[in-house]
Amino acid sequence: MENYIEIKLPAISKNESLARNAIALFCVELNPTVDELDDVKTAVSEAVTNCIVHAYGQEQGEIILRANVCEQALHIEIEDFGVGIEDVESAMKPFFTTKPEDERSGMGFTIMGAFMDNLLVKRNESGGTVVIMDKKF
Repeated sequence: MENYIEIKLPAISKNESLARNAIALFCVELNPTVDELDDVKTAVSEAVTNCIVHAYGQEQGEIILRANVCEQALHIEIEDFGVGIEDVESAMKPFFTTKPEDERSGMGFTIMGAFMDNLLVKRNESGGTVVIMDKKF
């Protein structure tokens, strides 16, 4: 049986570090290097921060983190149920931001893609976004 976790968190900024560290601890069974662990933590941090900043605005919302280990790979899904991304293709481009007034760099998806082996971002039919990432160890 493969190992997995699912965590539901309120979309508030203090839970970003909880999400990042929970996924990092979960993947320890894969015996990652310090650099690999930092890559995963950075990518998760970016994905969760996107949910907090963009998905709900000032509204209350939830984030669901799912992760599973299969062979020597970590699969992560980070899902929100907020407004969704209107144009995923544009959002994936470096420097794209919907909040320039907040001094957002627009590099979140670029950073996630650089640190993980696979990145897929898709809009849920019912609203919200799912970020899917894989890392091989």
